[in-house]
Amino acid sequence: MGSADSKLNFRKAVIQLTTKTQPVEATDDAFWDQFWADTATSVQDVFALVPAAEIRAVREESPSNLATLCYKAVEKLVQGAESGCHTEKERQIVLNCCRLLTRILPYIFEDPDWRGFFWSTVPGAGRGGGDEEDENARPLAESLLLAVADLLFCPDFTVQSHRRSTVDTAEDIHSIDSCEYIWEAGVGFAHSPQPNYIHDLNRTELLKLLLTCFSEAMYLPPSSESSNANPWVQFFCSAENRHALPLFTSLLNVVCAYDPVGYGIPYNHLLFSDYREPLVEEAAQVLIVTLDYDSSTSSSPTVDGTTTGTAMDDVDPPGPDNLFVNYLSRIHREEDFQFILKGVARLLSNPLVQTYLPNSAKKIQFHQELLVLFWKLCDFNKKFLFFVLKSSDVLDILVPILYFLNDARADQSRVGLMHIGVFILLLLSGERNFGVRLNKPYSVRVPMDIPVFTGTHADLLIIVFHKIITSGHQRLQPLFDCLLTIVVNVSPYLKSLSMVAANKLLHLLEAFSTTWFLFSAVQNHHLVFFLLEVFNNIIQYQFDGNSNLVYAVIRKRNVFHQLANLPTDSQSIQKGLQRKKKTPEPISRTNSQDGVSMEGSRPAAPAEPGTLKTSLVATPGIDKLTEKSQVSEDGTMRSLEPEPSQLPPEGTPPSAVSDGEPWSGEASHPRRDRRRLSSASSSGQWAPTPDWVMSWKSKLPLQTIMRLLQVLVPQVEKICIDKGLTDESEILKFLQHGTLVGLLPVPHPILIRKYQANSGTAMWFRTYMWGVIYLRNVDPPIWYDTDVKLFEIQRV
Repeated sequence: MGSADSKLNFRKAVIQLTTKTQPVEATDDAFWDQFWADTATSVQDVFALVPAAEIRAVREESPSNLATLCYKAVEKLVQGAESGCHTEKERQIVLNCCRLLTRILPYIFEDPDWRGFFWSTVPGAGRGGGDEEDENARPLAESLLLAVADLLFCPDFTVQSHRRSTVDTAEDIHSIDSCEYIWEAGVGFAHSPQPNYIHDLNRTELLKLLLTCFSEAMYLPPSSESSNANPWVQFFCSAENRHALPLFTSLLNVVCAYDPVGYGIPYNHLLFSDYREPLVEEAAQVLIVTLDYDSSTSSSPTVDGTTTGTAMDDVDPPGPDNLFVNYLSRIHREEDFQFILKGVARLLSNPLVQTYLPNSAKKIQFHQELLVLFWKLCDFNKKFLFFVLKSSDVLDILVPILYFLNDARADQSRVGLMHIGVFILLLLSGERNFGVRLNKPYSVRVPMDIPVFTGTHADLLIIVFHKIITSGHQRLQPLFDCLLTIVVNVSPYLKSLSMVAANKLLHLLEAFSTTWFLFSAVQNHHLVFFLLEVFNNIIQYQFDGNSNLVYAVIRKRNVFHQLANLPTDSQSIQKGLQRKKKTPEPISRTNSQDGVSMEGSRPAAPAEPGTLKTSLVATPGIDKLTEKSQVSEDGTMRSLEPEPSQLPPEGTPPSAVSDGEPWSGEASHPRRDRRRLSSASSSGQWAPTPDWVMSWKSKLPLQTIMRLLQVLVPQVEKICIDKGLTDESEILKFLQHGTLVGLLPVPHPILIRKYQANSGTAMWFRTYMWGVIYLRNVDPPIWYDTDVKLFEIQRV
């Protein structure tokens, strides 16, 4: 039968279904088979031939027919899984049912009355009288998920058959050990199966259905209740699914082994259509959804078991019930870590390779999913995190992240990408090794629109952060605390900053210490404290080698004197706030000595008008996001208990502000400070008072810097007078050989603010991840125009 006929017949069946007012018996196979038996419709056809309005009409007007359609489609998948899909006809039926369910499920989820439907057992439907078996007591959702899992390891359908001869009876799907059929070599599996185009397509369709099953989460509003575990994911990742381990491993290996360049040959992708990419995207999306797990509410899944010969630790800790999280947390072999890290780094660097070898490789689009995956790996598996930081390989993750942050800084539709990039760097910066690794010279010339500099990866990080703060869009202000916390965390380990980076840090201090900025919002002064902490750490712990920074501090000494003499009387406070009206820009973009941008770079562009984006929930304040640890002499860290005053009142609801605007450090007033830079009076609630200014001015850590200026400024001035110098290089030479040993106050202990898991971030990740998946699935548009509740779809 031709494709046109087949589409026509399918469409007729749909019309019959929507026009029937009477329930159709489940036993009426002649009617139901029209939907899957004789048709050859692609997933795009199914979406076109089953319009949303008609699905909703059947749901409202003949619910029993929609119920039977779902039940029959699941029954066909179960039969296919039982039989092993040996004939072409059976495979076609499975794929047709798969596409139909992918189309219908979102409309089941959007209606609260239908949400329990898949979790109920279907009463006596079409079981032709007496064959009531115990098996029938399974809820429909469970039957569906187990069938999909079986079908993903179905010889000659989704995996290569191991049987040599066709004469032999076909492999019994119940007796096969799916661990021998893992899709790709990598973690825990050494054999790389022959690539098979058809198998990849079939896997992709089944994974799309799986992702659609999991997407019920999109139809529930965001809530901080961790009890909101996704029942579909919970069941699929439980011991009930006998394929959990091989499927987890298959998904992880398929993603990490993917090479979009095509076997290392540039431009190869232009010759071969790459059928692997859709599978890799789908695998990455399914993987991050199965790993959606709030580690703050449970004992952490991270374990330090003893090393054994298997890919996972054998010591069975009472890990999470979610086996995917459990397996991820127990990977421990160095070669497995190397495989994962190399794979993620290769894929994250792909868009950068594009910029200096245009079109040499296929440009991948799933970098956001990869960042979520990398976050989960570091968050759930501390051994992986330490492995990443053990060598300079971590820089292969850092550079792409800085590239994405710099590139997305002006684009309102990519706020989520900015947040996850910063979250990952915050997590890494809690470990001493990250700061140490940043001292490696930066030689890769990825075109970025930042000033040209010669220096280290630390310089690159500071220059990009400065660019985000001074020329990003307004919505990024909640990230300033986080960006500066990262710089504070790494500062004690930075051996030698370039002049460009040193000037950037001082430019930030200048901008943040203007009176109108300090007085215009309740927590703006925190940014000054962070920057002073950076200077103190470098002066106390890395004075030798940092003559550029010391010189910059001397040149801008008036900024420190102004801070020390900050006025605290009411009149001056009012006057400081008035000055704001003359300088509407949050931070002056001039005088930041940007100089020439790197060759070949394009300026960061705002989003095209009309670009779709999804809203995000607010992120927790830096005080909830991190906990302070003190580094002792031997380099070990001990956690500092937070002072009781800092603890927010229990049960403060997260304010579901679209885009996560304020990081309300004062959890008791989640909405007090809507715009970080808003004038105090306009909020009508808070106004700066002399007492308030005094309360923090007295704590400004200026002693070390004042002592440095007291000792060095006269010496530098003397050189200038004696030698009639205006030349920087002589002064720098003097500073390089100078020393302040014994002249500075006793070094303060190093404080690191380490990321700590919390339900606020877990919720943020859930909304961000599903927002990405919603926007990236456009062909077919699985969730488009359905009533999602987890986020709002907005146009820029």
